[in-house]
Amino acid sequence: MSDEVFEAFTRFYIYERTPLDAVVEGSSENEDWRHERISIAAAYGSERIPIQLLLPRNAPPPYQSVIWCPGTYSLQLGPDDRMTLSYYFDFVAKSGRAVVLPDFQGMYARRRPTPGTPRAPEAEAFRERIIQSAKDLNRTMDYLETRRDIDAKRVAFYAFSVGGAMLALPAMEPRLRSVVFLSGGLPRRAFPPEIEPVNMAPRLRIPFLLLGGRYDYLTPVEDAQKRLFERIGTPADLKRHVIFESGHVPERTAVIREMLAWLDRTLGPVTRS
Repeated sequence: MSDEVFEAFTRFYIYERTPLDAVVEGSSENEDWRHERISIAAAYGSERIPIQLLLPRNAPPPYQSVIWCPGTYSLQLGPDDRMTLSYYFDFVAKSGRAVVLPDFQGMYARRRPTPGTPRAPEAEAFRERIIQSAKDLNRTMDYLETRRDIDAKRVAFYAFSVGGAMLALPAMEPRLRSVVFLSGGLPRRAFPPEIEPVNMAPRLRIPFLLLGGRYDYLTPVEDAQKRLFERIGTPADLKRHVIFESGHVPERTAVIREMLAWLDRTLGPVTRS
């Protein structure tokens, strides 16, 4: 779509910066990180966004941060299951960076009876969930900017499996420095234009890393991964597509190697204490 039409659609994502009303719900520690549980006021209605922070113990603040966006499994799991598949992000905290775990709209503690899908009759609920999730990311960034122990100018967005379906989130958050999609690609069905990934992809122009499996039947290389990668607006020298010899869930060690190298490149290396 034209820039003028896209500009009109961005109005769906505008929100008023009302007070965050941040509340510390609790904390705990292990040998690798301090685990903080916070909630903040959402940008819509009277809802609150639960956010969990893993603050590394092996590096001094202010910390670089990585915001984790889980797969669709989070729409069915409860609030005690936020650490599901933590082996795909726990290494980020161990590398000396903070991991930020918001419950985006419809996920975990914010599950809905009908989370919404691109297909009728849930299409309107799906559209609303994506737009509200984008605002949740904006509010999470607002909150990170209030913390002295977080470097809010060095934040990455890291999404698993959902890929293009959640592309509106990083596309509508200009404060991000880097984006990583693990096992993501363009969906095979059309979305409403204001959340359509094909419309969002060219507007994402920051460093972009796509990690996928050669034998992934959910996001095939040709039909999903390459279609997404080619449409991303990031300059060629700032985007990278890595194809593992795997299915939908690549081997952890390979992901760690590529992910940490990418964060060092786009956010900067971490000095550990």
